[in-house]
Amino acid sequence: MKRMTWLLLVFLLVAFTASSALAKADKTAYPVVFAHGMLGFDKLIGINYFGNDYGVFVGDACDESLEITCNREIDPAQKAFATAVNPLQASEDRGLALADQVESYMATVGAPNVNLVGHSQGGIDARKAAKVLYERKGRQVVKVLVSISSPHRGSPVAKSILDQGDEGINKLLNILANAFLTPIIFGEKGDIIASMKSLMYDDYDAADGQVTGLKAFNTKYGIDNKYVGHYASIITAAGENLNPILAAMGALGGEPIDGDGWCSAENEDCDHDGAAGAGDGDADDDDDDGLVGINSQQMGHRLKYSKSWFLGGAFAVDGTTGYVADINRPNQTQSTSRSSVVIADHLDIIGFGSIPVVMPDDVDEFEFYGALIDYIAHNEGGRRTR
Repeated sequence: MKRMTWLLLVFLLVAFTASSALAKADKTAYPVVFAHGMLGFDKLIGINYFGNDYGVFVGDACDESLEITCNREIDPAQKAFATAVNPLQASEDRGLALADQVESYMATVGAPNVNLVGHSQGGIDARKAAKVLYERKGRQVVKVLVSISSPHRGSPVAKSILDQGDEGINKLLNILANAFLTPIIFGEKGDIIASMKSLMYDDYDAADGQVTGLKAFNTKYGIDNKYVGHYASIITAAGENLNPILAAMGALGGEPIDGDGWCSAENEDCDHDGAAGAGDGDADDDDDDGLVGINSQQMGHRLKYSKSWFLGGAFAVDGTTGYVADINRPNQTQSTSRSSVVIADHLDIIGFGSIPVVMPDDVDEFEFYGALIDYIAHNEGGRRTR
């Protein structure tokens, strides 16, 4: 009996060790750089923007003895870095600042190339940064660019807030963000109006002397393999528990996001709600993540996330929707398909839970981003080591 017990214990130990080894992500040849979204940061009061439910950075490798607060899903030698740009500014400015920080980081660690992961507006900023880095270096610098929950074709929330003008709650939001939040995080004032204009599809005001909006931005900073070797995107939609912060922003906007719409007129915002395409009229559909519709999020390949008890999480290309080569012109399937949509709201995917820290979400951020790093390692075109 004792022999059987010991054999069982040895078997379980071997199985657990094998499972852990198989679940660990391959190390990327080049560092992974994370870019935050609007109102984001790298680390604030001990909480990382790209963190688990307790604010621990998902790119923090367990590279020290007896280290506890780290991500054991990634290789101990994995290099990762979280950037911090102005949280309330247009992507033209944020993308340039992101390129500056990436270039500085590359020089510090001696990396000839990087991979970029951007959440929300960060995925848009990353496209400009990749082009800027190409122009500065005269060669492709970014090997893989992955966007998560990014409004590549706009968000109705941005237009709804702009339509309210400078009075009431929008004016209050502007005052609070500029006077308190942005200076604390970044050290300088932001521009909420410029930020909102950059996150809707069409140019908001033809009389303001500036061409804004994602239609024009996508034309300047679209998909081009000169700038990035591999483009991919992760699509999210909220489950039953919508973060109260997102619910409040939706109420502020006043318009349903309703994000699985498509219209036959290419390159257009057919229902003039701030996002390309057209909603289907049912705001209760599970087709947005609380801020961005699924019709706005695909860029390049759409990624499918799967989990198993033995192998852990894994990402692969979803071949059913095809490749979005022209960000302004996805087809009907790419705009409306719910294939491979990750059920998580806009904040769950970065560890902010239904109620940040207090009520965790259903996403295992360490496993999720470990799987994403592993995907990047297999698609960056460089030689990897363990």
